[in-house]
Amino acid sequence: MKNYSKETKDEVIRLHLKEGRTIKSLTQEYHRGSGTLQYWLRELRKECQNNPYIEEVTLSLEESKRLILEIRALKKENEFLKKAAAYFAKEID
Repeated sequence: MKNYSKETKDEVIRLHLKEGRTIKSLTQEYHRGSGTLQYWLRELRKECQNNPYIEEVTLSLEESKRLILEIRALKKENEFLKKAAAYFAKEID
């Protein structure tokens, strides 16, 4: 089994939980298998189960991830609506 630095593990986990990066994008960027990244996340969850503070922080990070993904989707929808409004404004003129 190949060993990875704690810094690498922490960075990948942070990018996934805090910034909403997908496992797939991280496996491509860091040249790690998806199983490895999922294992790191499972290990973090196990650690968090025994520490209420870490569990609270992890839940906050997961909520942040969810909100970031929601914001991205809303921005895409907003751009589409702007384009649709411009198109229909041209049709009226």
